[in-house]
Amino acid sequence: MSQSGAQAAAFFRDVARERTVWFVRDDAGSPAPMDSSGRRSAPFWSTAARARRAAELWGGNLRVESLTLDYWRNVDLTDLADEQLLVGINWSGPRLVGWSFTVPEVINRLTTRSANLPPGQHRPPVRRATPACPIRARSVGEQRGTTAA
Repeated sequence: MSQSGAQAAAFFRDVARERTVWFVRDDAGSPAPMDSSGRRSAPFWSTAARARRAAELWGGNLRVESLTLDYWRNVDLTDLADEQLLVGINWSGPRLVGWSFTVPEVINRLTTRSANLPPGQHRPPVRRATPACPIRARSVGEQRGTTAA
């Protein structure tokens, strides 16, 4: 399995078990880098440590935040689909590379992974604060303007 494949497998395993998704943002929103085909991805990580490494690599005033899996699945993924963004999964390495999926692919993998967890492997959802403002897509290095909701 490739490094990106291993990272994606870890993402779906960890998120199904811990019921938490991690991302990076600043006051203007979250980075949404563009790939070589011109599509943007909103990256997410399965642990705080992975997200923290991304924030350090990207620099700036990025901070690490978390969402419950239910909130991410029901609200953020819907917003990402509406904005036609891909979902970056556990990007890693010095250039933060990895796989990106469409929202339906992510939902399918989450559903499959959650259904295959052994009894007792689901942890109860941890109550976490959701961001005060929704995730706003912007590219790394792009002007940090805000968008009216």
